[in-house]
Amino acid sequence: MKLLSALLWSSLLATMAPSAWAQANTIPSQPHLLVKGEGARTVMPDRFAVELLVKSTDLQPDTARSRVQGNVDAVLSAFKRNHALPESVVADNLTIQPDYRYSVQGKQEYLGTRVSRRLKGSFGTTGDLQAFLRAVDASDDLQISSMRPGYSREAALRGELKAEAATQTRASAKHLATAYGARIAGLYSISDVAPNFAYGVQAGSWPRGGDMVTPPNPPAPAQTSIETTGARARESIEAGPITYTENVYAIFLISDGT
Repeated sequence: MKLLSALLWSSLLATMAPSAWAQANTIPSQPHLLVKGEGARTVMPDRFAVELLVKSTDLQPDTARSRVQGNVDAVLSAFKRNHALPESVVADNLTIQPDYRYSVQGKQEYLGTRVSRRLKGSFGTTGDLQAFLRAVDASDDLQISSMRPGYSREAALRGELKAEAATQTRASAKHLATAYGARIAGLYSISDVAPNFAYGVQAGSWPRGGDMVTPPNPPAPAQTSIETTGARARESIEAGPITYTENVYAIFLISDGT
């Protein structure tokens, strides 16, 4: 019976319309319980993304374009040689615009036409990423703008965590209702956005064990940094674990258990 209930609940989550997950800033007039569920998982990254900016400014637009294209070709070749995941390699369209600078006197001076293009790709190991960085000659015209780790199953994992959090809200509501001699009469709303009703409780400030309600703190950033050491990030690259968290907030209608 428990397995059947779990399957039914999972089916409900899978088929629920997107609007059902949106925050509803209304509360029912009848007795109800507002509960929060949380699912969290820490994983090791298996994707390592890098983004580059290739640019050049010249009074002759075609000269600037040729320089940019030469650097783009070099980067794309380095992606291929160092086993970048083919589906992850993306080269944006050329951006062309006038380039200016301000003189000491505060006057705007025309420098020429600025041509730029962004490229990005991902690797399956830090070793491949490091080899790619060694192969790229970074300069003012070819800049590494960002590096970040990721997880190939992130979308599926977030779905699993959301389902776990939703199941947790149901269990919490049942325990609370039983403790007060009530029973669950039905689900009124469910959302992955924290409610901001007249309860005085917002995201990040849900009290525990009689704690006083305090204003919410900003959410802690996910631990998704790639630590680099050495000149131009070429000497060592280490990636730490990533923690994914999903919260679900549900309102259950209750009735007298007698």
